[in-house]
Amino acid sequence: MIIRLAETKDVDQLIKMRWDFTIEHDESKKNASFENFEKECHSFFEKAMTSGQWFVWIVEEEEKIVSHMYIELIQKVPRPGRVTHPFAYMTNVYTIPEYRNMGIGSKLLSAINDWIKENEYEFVIVWPSDEAIPFYQKNGYVHCQEPLEYFPI
Repeated sequence: MIIRLAETKDVDQLIKMRWDFTIEHDESKKNASFENFEKECHSFFEKAMTSGQWFVWIVEEEEKIVSHMYIELIQKVPRPGRVTHPFAYMTNVYTIPEYRNMGIGSKLLSAINDWIKENEYEFVIVWPSDEAIPFYQKNGYVHCQEPLEYFPI
């Protein structure tokens, strides 16, 4: 098992995993155009992998990606009297079904948490599904106050 940051060579596998993740949670999306989705994802990865803002962490087994977590750094406005560090937004957390409940996600999350500490990012925020809450809690994550949202009409 190798835990590492994704590289350009991983993009096709990551796109397929994103598709599978979406279909697993919303079968109504399976009739969407994979070709259009793939094109949009390639565009996203071209920008994300060179931006220094996105970090895609993967677990690889024999050159197959079996789990991933995406981190976007959110820059904060500086404040007088302290050094300002970005915080991390975690999203698109997924382990393929046959590798679940083997501790892989926890190992990946532990590696990311170490990276967060090493880089002195202020905190990590994640919006988990209800069934994922115990996973994050056993890995040291706690509930925070709910943010406010605005949805334009």
